[in-house]
Amino acid sequence: MSKVILITGTSTGFGKLFTKTLAKEGHRVIAGMRGVNGKNAESAKELNALDNVEVVEMDVTSEISVNSAVQTTLKKYGHIDILVNNAGVVGFGITEAVSVDQMKNIFDVNLFGLVRTYQAVLPSMRERKAGLIVNITSGFGLFAAPFVVPYNMTKFGAEALTEGIRHELRPFNIETVSILPGPFPTEIGSKAGFGPDKQDVVDAYGAETMKSLEEFGSIMAGKIEEYKMNNQEVADALSTLIKMKDGTRPYQTVVNRIAEGVDQEYADSKQPYKDGMMKNMGWGKF
Repeated sequence: MSKVILITGTSTGFGKLFTKTLAKEGHRVIAGMRGVNGKNAESAKELNALDNVEVVEMDVTSEISVNSAVQTTLKKYGHIDILVNNAGVVGFGITEAVSVDQMKNIFDVNLFGLVRTYQAVLPSMRERKAGLIVNITSGFGLFAAPFVVPYNMTKFGAEALTEGIRHELRPFNIETVSILPGPFPTEIGSKAGFGPDKQDVVDAYGAETMKSLEEFGSIMAGKIEEYKMNNQEVADALSTLIKMKDGTRPYQTVVNRIAEGVDQEYADSKQPYKDGMMKNMGWGKF
């Protein structure tokens, strides 16, 4: 059955691929991106030319922009069946050398951007007592790696949001789940939302640490090539989730052949402990 799907961050990478994949499957896709008439004008033109796609201006760091995009969609289509939170930025560097002000940039997109979209779409979903929200987080929301610590923090936060709010939304038949991609050849690395801005701290860490940082990036790039990671794998995982019957979707779906199943096993292994905590604390009814 065709759905009305709003996707954030569609100018490049996963977002653009999600838009093309789901539109081809017959869904009505509202492709949100910032700079529709500016830096992303070409991407907007490309997606607008596709059947079943409509591009809307949407900057997830702006509550006004998010609310405008959602209200425009609701006015035209009457409802939003599915929200896909895909917009994100990343950055690399020594954590001590990154100021809090720099870190705020990535939190504003990767975490608070999700909060803004949730708060914009939930009133209409609650009224209909139906809806699905899929957060594209990261394998770094399960495991914190060095040299991307602020990014890890936002993705752990996004997983916490997904996990906690799903209990609050259950009475309204609204599902909220996450897809956790591993390393893939997207453009996100070129759109860093933060970076070291304390050069004296960088200098103090010395050449060996900088060598380790460079090796960290080259190792990930090498793994992407070795395993021939294909972005379509993530788009297919999203498509599969959408097709599943309401109430049967897994809470976390890891897409990362490089880890050879260890990360999904780790994600699944925590569920009994979460269930036990909810029960023992008396919160099981949620």
